[in-house]
Amino acid sequence: MRRVHRYRPHLIQRKNKTKSTTGGLNEAENHPINGTPIDTVGFIQEALGSSPDIHIRKMAGEKLVVSYIDSLIDPQLLSELMSNLEALIQKEVESISKEQFADSIRAGSVKPASNQREMLAGMLTGAAAVLIDGLEGAMLVSIPGGARRSVEEPSSQTVIRGPKEGFTEEISTNLSLLRKRLRAPELRLENRVIGTYTQTRVVVAYIKGIAQPSVVEEVLKRLDAIDTDSILESGYIEEFIQDRAFTPFPTILNTERPDTVAGALLDGQVSILIDGTPFALICPVTFFKFFLSSEDYYQRYDISSFLRNIRLFSFLVAMLLPSLYIAVTTFHPEMLPTTMLISVAAQREGTPLPALLEAMLMEITFEVIREAGVRMPRVVGPAISIVGALVLGQAAVQAGLVSAVMVIIVSFTAIANFVIPTFAMSAAVRLIRFGLMILAGTFGLYGILSGIIPLLMHLVSLQSFGIPYFLPVAPLNGPNMKDVFIRVPWPKMKRRPDFLSPNNQVRQGKSPKGSQNET
Repeated sequence: MRRVHRYRPHLIQRKNKTKSTTGGLNEAENHPINGTPIDTVGFIQEALGSSPDIHIRKMAGEKLVVSYIDSLIDPQLLSELMSNLEALIQKEVESISKEQFADSIRAGSVKPASNQREMLAGMLTGAAAVLIDGLEGAMLVSIPGGARRSVEEPSSQTVIRGPKEGFTEEISTNLSLLRKRLRAPELRLENRVIGTYTQTRVVVAYIKGIAQPSVVEEVLKRLDAIDTDSILESGYIEEFIQDRAFTPFPTILNTERPDTVAGALLDGQVSILIDGTPFALICPVTFFKFFLSSEDYYQRYDISSFLRNIRLFSFLVAMLLPSLYIAVTTFHPEMLPTTMLISVAAQREGTPLPALLEAMLMEITFEVIREAGVRMPRVVGPAISIVGALVLGQAAVQAGLVSAVMVIIVSFTAIANFVIPTFAMSAAVRLIRFGLMILAGTFGLYGILSGIIPLLMHLVSLQSFGIPYFLPVAPLNGPNMKDVFIRVPWPKMKRRPDFLSPNNQVRQGKSPKGSQNET
């Protein structure tokens, strides 16, 4: 596989210049923890300010001090920790070792912090800092808590048949959902912390022996090159590490379904999970991956293949239908049957706007209604979208501003756009559609062709982490066509895509004896 070397070299240069302030903490705070616990408490109060959620609890005559951020810890685990410490101070606190302290605490995992920066970083991730007079450094007891959303069905990628669990904003929950589906010791999780102020935890997941090592190395290299103040959502990471910024097509897939991520890892792809968002990233991906649904692999292969082709057809309809209508009615009416031509001409008689402006008006109106439906409160949003579209469309036809055929064209185009399972790809189609409409209104079918040909050339030239974006169609790869336009039965899908996992292609062994699907 051809490695990608052109990916924002200025990020690496900027990182080398500014990465000295690791984690947003000053170099002055990277000092060893020494002195009495009270001295360290003074440093904590100075570093974190006088926030009301910062608590300091002194025990054993100030020989033992516990410091934590109340909004980031679990109250029940804190109560257990304090009970353990109460039992601990009955002994000789000054003579206790770090190993003895860790054995005495049952509330959470314990690790030492040798300097001030490590101590603050631990407290900001949900740990309580325990300072003992005579014990070097601080002991961090992990008792994370705070508000968390329970595991629910994904709202943006629903299925009829399949798991109903979706990722949440808590990365530890997401990792547990992934581990539950992949109980293999080969599953590897590489941890990174990105964002000077947000200190966002980013985990790269892959299966050792299946994922291509060069792709994993490239993903980690691009993540390490990121130098920014904040990472608040996976979209930040996606824009930083994508191969090409100036393209309407997404080259990294995002999903909130654990089963989709598990299936991608088993194919040899790499996933990136980000704390604070339910959307995980999957790379590398090809163009046709954006038209697949996890439900395709849970239903019969014939139904799945039919629905997959419906999605591809809907992609072409959503992109080309308005522009084809504009081109035919404006420049090439002779292409229509006589009866249809008379009907269309009769409806357009008296319409004040040309077909291009008519289509633009309707498309922009529908985009406004769609955006209003998304931003409105959930109770009234769907009603506004449906009623607004019906009322405005009917009123526009009766007022003679647009023809009834144009309302049908725009409505069917919008419905076809919703069929595309990935929102990023459907958004790309919406942008391309406007450009093709302008070309169709200017040059007719020749304008549409002059837009489609460069678009195909652009698609073929794209790459996702060194993988050609239009595989396995261009370049043509026959053995990997079993899961593109159709999905063959599972017994025949014996191999993984060789461009994703060239070193471990065998997915399954021989089919059961007597199976009709035997190859």
